[in-house]
Amino acid sequence: MTGRRSAELFSRACRVIPGGVDSPVRAFGSVGRDPYFVASAEGAYVTDTDGNRYLDYVQSWGASILGHAHEKVVEAVRAAAGRGTTYGAPTEDEVRLAETIVEAVPGCEMIRLVSSGTEAAMTSVRLARGATGRDRVVKFAGCYHGHSDALLAAGGSGVATLGLSGSAGVPRGAVADTVVAPYNIVPELDDRVACVIVEPAAANMGLVPADPGFLEGLRAGCDTAGALLVFDEVITGFRLGRDGASGRCGVRPDLWCFGKVIGGGLPLAAVGGSRALMEMLAPLGPVYQAGTLSGNPLATAAGLAVLEEMTDDAYAVLCGRARRLADGLSAAIGGAGVAVQVPLVEPLIGLYFGSDPVRDYDGARASAGRGDYSRFFGAMLERGIALAPSPYEVSFPSLAHGSSEIERTVEAAAEAAAEMVERR
Repeated sequence: MTGRRSAELFSRACRVIPGGVDSPVRAFGSVGRDPYFVASAEGAYVTDTDGNRYLDYVQSWGASILGHAHEKVVEAVRAAAGRGTTYGAPTEDEVRLAETIVEAVPGCEMIRLVSSGTEAAMTSVRLARGATGRDRVVKFAGCYHGHSDALLAAGGSGVATLGLSGSAGVPRGAVADTVVAPYNIVPELDDRVACVIVEPAAANMGLVPADPGFLEGLRAGCDTAGALLVFDEVITGFRLGRDGASGRCGVRPDLWCFGKVIGGGLPLAAVGGSRALMEMLAPLGPVYQAGTLSGNPLATAAGLAVLEEMTDDAYAVLCGRARRLADGLSAAIGGAGVAVQVPLVEPLIGLYFGSDPVRDYDGARASAGRGDYSRFFGAMLERGIALAPSPYEVSFPSLAHGSSEIERTVEAAAEAAAEMVERR
C-alpha cells in the first residue's frame, strides 16, 4: 500500500539522513520493504503521505496509550505552547508530574525528569555506581536499555533487528564492567556488582514474560550482594497499570526508569527511587546529571493529560481489549495452519512464529530467523494493518482500538496467515 510520495521522501531522506531514518528500525529493513511516511494520525489510525490509512499497532512504540492526537492531550500541548515552549527554569507542571508518579508507584519517593529512556537508564546506572562505589553492571541478553555505551551489549529492539551484538564505536573499556546474562535465569552476584538492570517484562525481543521466581530471585540476589536492582519500565511503566510492573509482580526495585506513556507522546522520561538514593543526584549529591530540555513544559503538560485519563477502569478496558486481540490472533493464525505464539502481559502483545514458547533471547532469535514475521507483516500491511516493522518489537493496542478494530485485525490475520500457507 505504500506509494509514490513515500518512495520519493525516502529517496530524499537517504541523501541527507543515514539510512533515510532517524531511528534504525523505522527503515523497515528487517521486513524487506521501504517505510511509509506518516502525514497524520488520529486515534487508532495513521495516514501516510500517499493517503493510505493504516490501523496502527505501533502507536509511537507505546507512547500513545490513549491513541493518536487525543483531544485532551492536543489541547494541553496547545495551551502549554501558547505560554512558551522551553524556559530553562523550573515549572509547576514538573512538580505535578513528579507528584503524580510518586503517588502511583509504591517505594518511588523522588523523580528526576529527563528527555529519553536512554537518559533514564544511563542515569540509573551512574547513580547505582555512585551509591555503591562499585563498577559492574549486570544486564540480560535481549533487553534494551537505550543506546548508552555500557548497555548496548546483546541489546534487543533495534540492535537485535539489525543483527548486531553491540555497536561499533564503543570502546572496550565502556563495556568492560558490563556482564550479560540469559533472561529468566538468576545470575550469580558478588560484591563487585553495582546494579542489575532488567525489563520486568522483556518487551524488546518480542515479548518474554518473567518466569515465576525470576524477579524475586533478582531481588534476593541483589540484597545478598549489596547491589541495587533497577527496573527498566520505560515500556511497562504506566502501561500495565498505574503502579507498573513492580506493582503487578510485587517485587520492589531500588530504582525505576520510566518513559513513553508518562510523556504523552512527547520526549520525556524519568528515573526514580528512594529519597536516600535520589538525593545523591546533583545538586544535592555527587552524582551529576543535567539536561537543557529536561521537564520540558509541553511534555509535562501532555504527560499529565494522559495520566489523568488512565484510571483503573481505563486499564481494565485496555487489558480486556488486548486479551481479545491476543486470543483472536492466536486462533486466526493457528487456525490457518501456521505455528504461532502470542504472549500477553496485561495490554502488551507479542508475536512469535514457531511451536515453542519463547523464554529468552535465543528463543526470540530462533523465531525471528524463520522469516515468517516479515511475510506476515507484509500481508497485514497490504490489508491496512500496521504492525511493528521488526520481529523483536511488541504490539501496543490503545484505548482508541475498539471492538471493530480488533475484529478487523483478527480477520486480516486469518487472511494473511492463509496467504502465507499458500505461498510456501
